[in-house]
Amino acid sequence: MEYLIRITPTALDDAEEFYLWIFQDSPVNAANWFNGLFVAINTLTLMPQRCPTALEQKIVGQELRYLLYLKHYRIIYGIEDNVVIIYHIRHSSQQLMTREEFLK
Repeated sequence: MEYLIRITPTALDDAEEFYLWIFQDSPVNAANWFNGLFVAINTLTLMPQRCPTALEQKIVGQELRYLLYLKHYRIIYGIEDNVVIIYHIRHSSQQLMTREEFLK
């Protein structure tokens, strides 16, 4: 089965923040990072259950998984029926996502 991808506005905001941060040093690296992020996200259309569960699932009370992108970025998502919902993009240096952040 192939899954659909839905990216929340919050996850898009996260991606934009990282893009702008990287852009300050290198516009080319920022563009490559951003494009690669969406290539990685699109891999979740097949077998999204392959990724490990996220520690945040205990905090928010629902099953969450994460896909590691370039060793330092966690794409946090959930699966509902045939839809993968991207909730957040987090850097590994950030603390775990809080319930309030999840609900934004």
